[in-house]
Order: sequence, then C-alpha cells, then structure tokens
Amino acid sequence: MNKERKKIVPDTSIIIDGKLSELVEKGLKADIIIPEMVLDELQWQANRGLEIGFNGLNEIKKLRLMSEKKDIKVMATGRRPTPEEIKLAKKGRIDALIRDVAKEEKAILYTEDLVQAEVAKADGLDVVYIETKADEELVFEKYLTKDTMSLHFKENARPMAKVGKPGNVSLKELRKEICTKEELEKMASDIAYTTRHRNGQFEINRIGAEVIQLGEYRIAITKPPFSKDYEITIIRPIVKLKLEDYKLSKKLLERLKKSAEGILISGPPGSGKSTFASGLIDFYLKEGKIVKTLESPRDLQVPPEVTQYAPLNGSMANSADVLLLVRPDYTIYDEMRKTPDFRVFSDMRLSGIGMVGVVHASDPINAVQRFIGRTELGMISHILDTIIFIKHGKIEKVFSVTMKVKVPSGMVEQDLARPVVEIRDFESGKLEYEIYTYGEENVVIEVREEKKRPIEKLAKQKIEEEINKFDKSAEIEFLNNNRIVVKVSNAVIPKLIGREGKTVEKIEKKLGLSIDVQPKIESLGREAKFEVGESGAYIILSFNKTLKGENANTYVNEEYLFTATVGKSGQIRISKSSDLGKQLLNAIAIKKKIKVFI
Repeated sequence: MNKERKKIVPDTSIIIDGKLSELVEKGLKADIIIPEMVLDELQWQANRGLEIGFNGLNEIKKLRLMSEKKDIKVMATGRRPTPEEIKLAKKGRIDALIRDVAKEEKAILYTEDLVQAEVAKADGLDVVYIETKADEELVFEKYLTKDTMSLHFKENARPMAKVGKPGNVSLKELRKEICTKEELEKMASDIAYTTRHRNGQFEINRIGAEVIQLGEYRIAITKPPFSKDYEITIIRPIVKLKLEDYKLSKKLLERLKKSAEGILISGPPGSGKSTFASGLIDFYLKEGKIVKTLESPRDLQVPPEVTQYAPLNGSMANSADVLLLVRPDYTIYDEMRKTPDFRVFSDMRLSGIGMVGVVHASDPINAVQRFIGRTELGMISHILDTIIFIKHGKIEKVFSVTMKVKVPSGMVEQDLARPVVEIRDFESGKLEYEIYTYGEENVVIEVREEKKRPIEKLAKQKIEEEINKFDKSAEIEFLNNNRIVVKVSNAVIPKLIGREGKTVEKIEKKLGLSIDVQPKIESLGREAKFEVGESGAYIILSFNKTLKGENANTYVNEEYLFTATVGKSGQIRISKSSDLGKQLLNAIAIKKKIKVFI
C-alpha cells in the first residue's frame, strides 16, 4: 500500500448521508476502511425497517462499485460489536469503537457528527469534519399552497392533497402520474437526512413505521411489513387562532380564567382541537400562568415560553414525574389515546396541576366515557370539570361536570339515591347526561324530557291549590316527571300525611304524582353543633349531652335526610350499611355541608 496514500475510517453518520461517495466523485483518492461495527449497526437498523440503515448499506455498495473505476480501495476491518454494544449506540459506544479502529489503523476519521469530531480530536486523532447543510427544499414542499392541510403520497397511486380549513376541506389531485416505490424511497431518504440536520425529531421509529416532526410538518412514513405499500403523509397546521377568535361567552371566559382546571378538548380528527389548544396556551400565558405540554409527537404550535415534553424513556409517567417537580400551573396533554395517558392525566390533576387534555371523540359525552373504567366513577368530577367539543374548527358544545348524591332521573324510590355524575350544558345549565353505578355496571344515561309529562297534564296551580290547603307557605319541588317534594312546617306534617298515610295517599291519586313530605328548615328550630365520627359499623353524630332525648333533623346541602332522637349518651348512631348511612358517607366523602336542627 502506498505510504502517501490516505487511509480513511468513516463513521456511521457520513456513511448514512452518502457524503463519502460524493467526495470520491470529486476526486478523493484513499483506502477506505469500514469498521465491522458500522456494517453491523446498519444491518440492525435495516432489519428494523429504518430508512437510515438502508441508506448506509446502499452507500457502501456504491463505494465498492466505484472502487472498480476510481482510485480507491474499500475494505472492512475490526471486530463485530456485541448486541449490548449496538443497544448502547445512542450512548456513544459504537462511536468509541470506530475511534479505536481509526487509532489502530493510523487513519483519518471522517465524520459528520460534531461531537464525534471533537472527542476524536481530544483523543489525538486526525479528523475531517464534514459540516452538513440541509437548506435545500424537500420534494414535497413544492406541492404546498397556503391552504394545504396535508399531502398524501402512496405507492401506485396519484398524489393527493387536502386543501381548505376545518369544516370546509376538499381533496385535490396533485398530478396524473402515479407515485413509484423508488420515488417514495428517495423522498423518505431526503426527509430522514433533513430531519437529522434541521433539528427535527424522530418521534416514533419502529419496524415499518416512522413519525417525524420536522419544523411545522408532522410526517408519517409507512412501508411493508406494517403497510402493504409504501406511503408518506405530511400534515401541517395552516391556521393560528387566538382564543378571542372563537368568540367565547363571558361566562366561559370567566370559567377558563378562574375555575376550570380539568379541561377536555374533544372532537373528531382534523376538527381543530390542537388549534384551539394552542390558542388556550397563549391565553394562559397572558394570564401569567406557567404552561408546559406533554406530546407524542410534539406538533403543537407553541411560543418560546412553553416547553414541550415527550415520553421520557418511552413513558409519559416518567415525564409526569419531572413535571410535578417543575410545578406548572397548566399542562396541555395532547393526543390522549391509551389507558396510561388517561391515568397520567388523572394523577397529575389530582396532584393539583391544572390539566387540559386533547382527545378524539365523535361527540362530547364520548370524551367523558373514555375515563370510565380507567378511573373510579366517584373521582371523575374531581378530575374533569369542563368539556369543550370542537367540530369544523368551531366550539359546538361545552359541558360542565359535577357530582351529586341523588335519585337518578327516571327512578322514583328515595332509597335508590346514589352518587351521580351530572353532565350539564354549560351555558344553559340543562342536565343532559347522568353517569352512575347500577348493579355492577357503570351506566351513561341521556336525560330527555318526555313528550307527555304529568306536570304538563296537570297545571302547577292545581298542585299548589291542593297542598296550600294544609300550608299556604309550603315549598314544592319537582324531582322528575312523576314525583314532587313538599316541604311544610313540622306542625302540618301529621295533618298532611294523615292516619296511616291515607291523606297524602288520597292526594297522590288525585294528582297522579308521588309525594315526599319533608319539614322546612325554617321551622326546625336552632341549629345544633355536633361532631362526626366512626365506631365499627356505625357513623356517630355526637352532641352536647344536654340535648339527649331531643329530635334532631339532619340535612345535607339543605336537603332533608332523616330525623332521629339524641340518645342518653348524646349520640345518634347510623349503620354504615343502611341506605341513610351510605348517603351520609357519600356526603362526608365529597365534603357536602351537613346540618342538624333541634
């Protein structure tokens, strides 16, 4: 071998990008020594279906063909890396082995990796660092217009584009010629190259599928064995809106400013959810809030003040652990799909962080249903308080989420009371859905008004006439289509009910309604102080012993629950397994106001 002849050891980066063959074309004369670990790493990447692996292997084949015509020699040397060393490639293990080969061969290391170049120089090696430039326009960019939402390239099909804006989208043919596999492979190769050198990110990198975030573009590349044919899809946002552009009501703006901390932005794919989320980020920044995002892929358009977090070591739970230490006021969780996503969202919300989740849903109630089975029913109202449904780029529906202990709509018996999640139209306050446990199942029931309600058949005035015969200051509340609550003074109750309940039964038959008779709070006397405790299977209400023998009327959020006599020890004991006990336990658990009047 000629002593004056260069000996070159290329690393993986310069092989993958095809720069060495370009240098040979320009007149480079040298003995090219390719370390075995470079070949093995490229083979490992190609076996996983990664574009960079095939690019590198094609470059080596090209160099061997060129060696027959150009003044170069191509040879392999060194040992093969172990599987563990290949897995540690991202941590620099393969790069270290390549430097060892350059040192043993007394060769010049050629690289496009700046870190590799600096480490090699520090190690005393001769280094040629090839600075990369990726400013050239990518092939697909020539098809983009101002209103292009996405580009679709598929093998053996004409390229298509979706143009317009959410709510007004049309499919446009880009050309008559079909896409070939070779054309798409070249396009994918250029995209991968540009991603590495334009600070792009490989968000998903698996056998047969890659998802890349390159600036504003989200690029999905699929190929066999994952998809039957080669396909490339490029999606980009074309609209940047502020919250003011959505013309929100003052009521909703106030809620977003002051009380909404468990928000779901829902809607079908392409409806404008991420656009609204970006507007909400700007809104919270102006309100002086610290905002972060959890995304995979990271494609939200955010200002510099917002940090975008991806899965840490492949897990959003790990990212959430870091975020809890960062202490943001609000976290935007984009693209919630899998059960771990919903659990992370719930854990962070229950930790006190304001959360905004983005989920795919065909209608607003489906967004809530995604949480059922993934978290306890009783916790839903603590995790979610506001659901915003986006369709065609506009806010179509806003729901509020609360929980009450009550008899579900459509049921009549008082002992069927249970915790019920209420989904109400935010603007009107109208109850639209209820979620509760029935038997062993969680059920979601749409609350509809019947066409023929007893209340419509019987004028309210007639009902009041019957009840006012007993107490002119009576309070009447309609619970549902077939049932009312009548609150009267204590002195009137026996008269209204009658012996063995015959008087109230007669009124019920006349009105066609079920009537619950309850005392009014105003007529119950003074409010008594008490303490709530537990003893085995009982809930204990403890009073001052001077109240023994007194009748105590218990209310939850001003709704009558029961009347009991204070015992000799100054206590009232309620069995936890009884219906009253269960209602009281639920009230204590969700911190409702409990009052007792003597």
